Amino acid sequence: MSLSKKRKVDTECRIFQEKWTSSYMFTEVNGKPVCLVCMQQVSVLKEYNIRCHYETQHGEKYNSLHGELRKQKVNEMLVGLRKQQSVFTRSREVSDAAVKASYVIASQVALASKPYSEGEFVKNCMLEQSADLDSQLKRKVDTGITDVTQLAIFIRGVDDTVTEEFLELVPMTDTTTAEDIFRSVVGALDRVGADWSHAESLATDGAPSMIGKKAGVVTKFREKVQAANRGGDFWTFHCILHQEALCCKSLKMDHVMEVVIRTVNFIRGRGLNHRQFDSLLSDCNITHGLPYHTEVRWLSRGALLKRFFDLRGEIGQFMEKKGKPVKELQCPLWLQDLAFMVDITEHLNNLNRIIHAFKLKLTLWETQIASGDPAHFPCLRDVCPASVNPDVKQYKDKMIGLLREFEKRFQVFSELETGFAVFRSPFTVRASDVPVDMQLEIIDLQCDVEFKDKFASVGLDTFYKYLLPRYPKLTALAAKMLSMFGTTYLCEQVFSLMTINKTKLRSKLTHKHLNEILKLAATQDMMPDIDALVQAKRCQVSGANTEQN
Repeated sequence: MSLSKKRKVDTECRIFQEKWTSSYMFTEVNGKPVCLVCMQQVSVLKEYNIRCHYETQHGEKYNSLHGELRKQKVNEMLVGLRKQQSVFTRSREVSDAAVKASYVIASQVALASKPYSEGEFVKNCMLEQSADLDSQLKRKVDTGITDVTQLAIFIRGVDDTVTEEFLELVPMTDTTTAEDIFRSVVGALDRVGADWSHAESLATDGAPSMIGKKAGVVTKFREKVQAANRGGDFWTFHCILHQEALCCKSLKMDHVMEVVIRTVNFIRGRGLNHRQFDSLLSDCNITHGLPYHTEVRWLSRGALLKRFFDLRGEIGQFMEKKGKPVKELQCPLWLQDLAFMVDITEHLNNLNRIIHAFKLKLTLWETQIASGDPAHFPCLRDVCPASVNPDVKQYKDKMIGLLREFEKRFQVFSELETGFAVFRSPFTVRASDVPVDMQLEIIDLQCDVEFKDKFASVGLDTFYKYLLPRYPKLTALAAKMLSMFGTTYLCEQVFSLMTINKTKLRSKLTHKHLNEILKLAATQDMMPDIDALVQAKRCQVSGANTEQN
């Protein structure tokens, strides 16, 4: 006996035909045939069923309509059906638009650093947007007015692109020991589901609790990562800009900075003095005044020294009028030291990441200064002709000390030089100079004409995306190099945003809300998925006339 399979209507690929609309007064709604006369659905999309319904229920009434009359009647019924559907659709669209608008407003509130007085609902929407950014980050994976130390954590990684984002602002409400900081960092990373075996490096500000050899955060972090990656490499860095600032302090030019900061504070620290000094500059057709200087923001030192040097004449004149003469401005030797400090600080600010090149420059400058030639020190060169018996050779020892300090503080970059060489020049590096597990891949790559052309036409960060799956070792090296060094811009941005938001007028702002504001305002490449949030949330719009067109 043969068994016949049970028919399944869904597998017969039945499609609604347009001619059925005029013939049987039916239309298709969400894949189902619906009668335009009585709004009933026919369970099976089959012409026999549709015709049977029409002939038995409505045939007597509508069989007499033919041609244009029948077409006109069908169109009227279709318009009526769409209008009926739009009552519910418009209501939903208004609801979605209202919710979406609230999210957009909440985002603008955070970006503009406005208070929560704009509305409790707006605040809640902003918190949900911040949570959405957290979920996106999972997939990619200073002290305030209330005297609570804030630990800012940033994360940088590589998948298809390089992603660098502000992760979390953790309030340190109790002590700030290495153990406290370590637990806070681990907790923040665990909350976004970070894979510890993929961690490559850690950059800190160089505080003693961070870099202690026995129980510092760096030591604890390395132990946790190496336990996860089975003893693999893990690198730690002291913030490059902070390293530069510390190297600059090794010059021991405090007698210059002390006078500059004291004078600037006198001018900028009092409103009347500031206004009068700006008025003096305006009379001299000078548009830019003196900037503030803070020890926390290391890049400001170069700008401050340069402006002070350029305005030394006007500053001396103003201070004389105020009865606070700066005698050092009349001393040729002090002016010479100031000019040297301006030049070397500007060189340091332009250092960026070319550490090796800067060391070579220091060696060149040392040789030139020793022979009395300040060729690459324009401010010092301008001051020297006005000095009696100028002696620039005294700065040779400063150069030697600065070079020694750089060798000491940037030693880790020397250890990574082989990896840097392979990453930046994979087609020129010698195979014998790279690690054994990478040598064969380097040879294959250097003989690949197609990839040579691709390397010449795209950037480094883009080129290595094309190497998978043929060159997994080289791709892994590139991802490691790209993930190691973050930018200082994001750190500076978060610092500024926190200063704007955590003011005396908003001292009751909670730590949680401050963290959410910073996440929204400082996000770099990610944006809240507002459409997804709207789909997950439905708002009843009271008082809306949904039947209006």
